[in-house]
Amino acid sequence: MAITLTENAAKHVTGFLSKRGKGVGLRLGVRTSGCSGMAYKLEFVDELGDEDQVFESHGVKVVIDPKSLPYLDGTELDYAKEGLNEGFKFNNPNVKDQCGCGESFKV
Repeated sequence: MAITLTENAAKHVTGFLSKRGKGVGLRLGVRTSGCSGMAYKLEFVDELGDEDQVFESHGVKVVIDPKSLPYLDGTELDYAKEGLNEGFKFNNPNVKDQCGCGESFKV
């Protein structure tokens, strides 16, 4: 089981953590939402929980809760700028379908 960041994503997260002045990494999870059933959630982590799974990629800790891990296993998180848009892009091999707006997915 593994979760990875691209170099661009790691640089972006490192920059945010530096500006923020605290934090041990980035929490990646899923929640029930949207027309396809599940949506990603991202937040900074200040403390690790007892059940958290921690992966390190390009020097950044990626923290996953045990319930989200089966849906995210093998995911690569990228950060991209495309024209005027920029943001995180999830390359998740478990996704079977996603909604047209790209906000939610189904496994």
